[in-house]
Amino acid sequence: MTPSHTIAGEEPEHLTQAARRQAQVDPLAALRAPGDPPWDVYLTGTVFLDIVFTGLDSAPVRGTESWARGMGSSPGGIANMAAALARLGLRTSLAAAFGDDHYGEYCWDALEHGEGIDLSASRTVPGWHSPVTVSMAYEGERTMVSHGHEPPPEEPAPDFPPRARAAVASLTPGRRAPWIAQAARAGTRVFADVGWDETGAWDLRGLADLEHCEAFLPNAEEARRYTGADCPRAAAHALTEYVPVAVVTLGSEGAYAVDRRTGEAAEVPAIAVEALDPTGAGDVFVAGFVTGSLAGWPLADRLAFAGLTAALSVQEFGGSLSAPGWSEIGAWWRRVQSLPGREQPPAALGRYTFLETLVPEELDRPWPLRRAVPTIGFRGTG
Repeated sequence: MTPSHTIAGEEPEHLTQAARRQAQVDPLAALRAPGDPPWDVYLTGTVFLDIVFTGLDSAPVRGTESWARGMGSSPGGIANMAAALARLGLRTSLAAAFGDDHYGEYCWDALEHGEGIDLSASRTVPGWHSPVTVSMAYEGERTMVSHGHEPPPEEPAPDFPPRARAAVASLTPGRRAPWIAQAARAGTRVFADVGWDETGAWDLRGLADLEHCEAFLPNAEEARRYTGADCPRAAAHALTEYVPVAVVTLGSEGAYAVDRRTGEAAEVPAIAVEALDPTGAGDVFVAGFVTGSLAGWPLADRLAFAGLTAALSVQEFGGSLSAPGWSEIGAWWRRVQSLPGREQPPAALGRYTFLETLVPEELDRPWPLRRAVPTIGFRGTG
């Protein structure tokens, strides 16, 4: 790998040499100044241990045993988003509850030392075992089975979130998270996504914390249900009555975004890739959009970059395992430039010329890349 670029200002003490090598590019270097918040992004949530099986030809059949050709283990849940942000060069702080077991210890070590993520706001909960998700990827989709118990109610978010340029929040219908308003009042830019509304209400008034958010990033079905619009693009425009920036992901069609502050709208086609496992792709998309937003890129570039990072992630299996860094982005860009028109539509590739000034000039890693390992750790070193 190439060495990381020099970052203006003092680096947080937790930023390990391994993390500096991973980042390679600091997209906010030109914006950094004394007195800036110590963190680029803050987020909070639950960390799972993810065990991912891939290479299945079909869904498991009751009463039979299925063998997978691939397997990976990694921190999952909110760790997918945290790893994606850190690999794009953002100084990331995570508040999470970790299980008091070997799984929790592994996840903590992988995030703090492997990814360079700040965990000073996180806690290990005595007597609480790590939530676990087993994901089976086949036919471009996934099936997941999870197990876990709720952590104590005081975990994991601190009373006051640390100072950060941005925060990523997952909104829950009918429930407020006090830290979101606190962060917004302190000047933190809040980017929000949302899960499926199990209540079936699909009432935007139930997303009370949306008023504190700069951007809202639902998928097409969620956007239609929340707005009652007949198409996701109309839904994006309707959402800007509630939040300044609305971004709607359109699956294989790409993504569409509207910024009511500038009147700008942008639509970017999806990058054609052979999908191995979609686990964590939504988290990676949000991370890419947050990165471009903090760097001050035009809306269309932010949208294109988010779509690209998500597309690269589905070519590997796992959530945090598959989040691309600048080496992967640079390797993709150099490769598609050498094969013009053969794999990607010219209109799609034309959206990515802004990468020329961002990606590392020298790469010593092949494409495609694989990070996944079959087990949590080997005892031997040979």
